[in-house]
Amino acid sequence: MHSLDIVNLFFAGLLAGTEFVVRLGVRGALNVPDAYDQIRLRQALVRRLRVLVPAVYGPALLSTVAVTVGSRAEPGSALRCIALGALLVFTAVTFAGTVPINKALLEWSPGAPPLDWRGRIRRWERLDTVRALAAVTAFALLLAAVAGQLADG
Repeated sequence: MHSLDIVNLFFAGLLAGTEFVVRLGVRGALNVPDAYDQIRLRQALVRRLRVLVPAVYGPALLSTVAVTVGSRAEPGSALRCIALGALLVFTAVTFAGTVPINKALLEWSPGAPPLDWRGRIRRWERLDTVRALAAVTAFALLLAAVAGQLADG
């Protein structure tokens, strides 16, 4: 195992953990009945996570590319390739789906949200589920690749 594997597992684990907590912990707490409060809570969460997630995602993606390219001939290379694919799914869903919704949400007036705001939130929640699954899958595959490498080592 190389030091880059450790860096990769660290950032991939942080990304998976963040997405897991948002999906299974925070998301349910956001669904308060009052539209005003729900929108304010979601806006506060977006403001925080739009800094935190990219700070973790960037190094996770870059280090996954690096370990995948750098270990093509080593055990676990197929798992790393699939993990990279999962992170690319995460990337596509993020930039094509959740980012535009988050950007619009920050402009909503909590006292007068768009008429279809609940539908947009449901769409965000479906996309967030895909993101969480992709991040957790990538982390699990990267762990399996390193475990396989250590077992062969």
